[in-house]
Amino acid sequence: METVDFGILSMIPPVLTIILALSTREVISSLFVGILSGAAIYAVRVNAGFLGIFKIIFNLMAHALEKNMLIIIFISILGALIYVITMSGGTHAYGKWAANKIKSRRNVQLATAFLGFVMSIDDYFDCLAVGTVMKPISDKHKISRAKFAYIIDSMAAPVCVIAPMSSWAASISSCMDSAGLNGMVTFIKTIPYNFYAILTIILVVILACTKLDFGAMAKFEKNAIETGDIFTTEFRPENEELSKTEVSKNGKIIDLILPISILMATSIFMMAETGGFFEGVPLMQALGKGNSGLSITIGALFALVISFIMFIPRKLMSFKKFMGGVSKGVESMVVPFVILALAWTMSDTCQELLNTGNYIGDLVEASNIPFKFMPAIIFAASGFLSLSMGTSWGTFSILIPIVTMICQKTAPDMTVIALSATLAGAVFGDHCSPISDTMILSAAGAGCNHIDHVTTQIPYSVLIAVISFAGYITLGVTGSFIISFGAAVLGLIGCLGFLKYVKIKGKDLSNLFNKSKKN
Repeated sequence: METVDFGILSMIPPVLTIILALSTREVISSLFVGILSGAAIYAVRVNAGFLGIFKIIFNLMAHALEKNMLIIIFISILGALIYVITMSGGTHAYGKWAANKIKSRRNVQLATAFLGFVMSIDDYFDCLAVGTVMKPISDKHKISRAKFAYIIDSMAAPVCVIAPMSSWAASISSCMDSAGLNGMVTFIKTIPYNFYAILTIILVVILACTKLDFGAMAKFEKNAIETGDIFTTEFRPENEELSKTEVSKNGKIIDLILPISILMATSIFMMAETGGFFEGVPLMQALGKGNSGLSITIGALFALVISFIMFIPRKLMSFKKFMGGVSKGVESMVVPFVILALAWTMSDTCQELLNTGNYIGDLVEASNIPFKFMPAIIFAASGFLSLSMGTSWGTFSILIPIVTMICQKTAPDMTVIALSATLAGAVFGDHCSPISDTMILSAAGAGCNHIDHVTTQIPYSVLIAVISFAGYITLGVTGSFIISFGAAVLGLIGCLGFLKYVKIKGKDLSNLFNKSKKN
């Protein structure tokens, strides 16, 4: 299907989807309606007829699934791995060990954040693996699933986007290479200027060490602490049946640690191998060029095979129960599969049919704003595009060539800063969009309702985005990293200081940035 320029009409599907998702709290139907609207707009323009609308939808969906089949396979295998590790007693053993070592809510949250940092080779893997490992101990310390999902999400994409050894670095550097830049070198230079990612990580640490939750999150945390209700809403995830599964009493911590370690080590090895490391390509360059989807899928398969070798001979479970666990683990991922398939289809609707990304990119390019304000404008445009399409990768793949071209024509010395703002905005939009794949997987990994995760995370994301926007304005005006980043950090401290003052005065922090009705 040929891409057609629809101008402002191209914004209808993502905006409609976001409005429906937030108002109905039901993401699957909202996504489908958004896709339907986009297909209808396209069908009218090309005279495809009524039946053509549905042909367009399902052809797009088939194409999206074909492109992302390795991710589907990876999530399937990882779901199976999670289930059999739980059945082996490995997760339970780790929970008992962690209960003796980690004795406070603060330390559990910090441990979750640290684990997310360590596992930042890929955001998909990060979201699901950290949730699997830390969920039992998080529940024991009455951390709401919404807060748990926020920590996982905030230590996934924001860490991956500044981690040279990650699948994100591979994709970003390849986009920069295509734009005529030295990809990996330029990517590394953008890291200090990625204000949104760095400030998000700082905020996670601060919130873990304090009780300054605000917005909708304050209500979820209050209920978890005072009543033990870690969900607050009526949602109870179907995969909580894992807790009801027959678990071996002979499981050891190694039954959890070794399979996860094999997954990580194999994934890194395969990224190096597929990137040409054993053919003489330098390690960092090989990791940047490696096939991350294939690598993490092979890593997950190796981890599952190692689990089989570890569990069956020791009689932690029978062969039949192991294979039954594999089947149930895959089944537990069906809802994320459906949501991801629709999210990918929505992304393709915007990119391949309606040209939404180029419409927004052209608006940025055609603006006559003084260039000293361009990093802030690019950050806002990138965030809006990512929010609309639900994809960070789609956003920077569209904007990196445009931003590079603008900078090379007008201010080459601002290229790194402008690209940093592009990456930061892409992650911000990803953190707010109900149709974001990392949003979906963070909620799935944490066992949290998807819309609960969205509504509780948005106030935190918006706060950091506003501070980052101000930081980019300061950077454009002063040209000083130290002054701009220092101002951003002081801005964050000032906002949190205000929240502490409000709390001391006895105000309800759940009302801040939250227009929803009280229970």
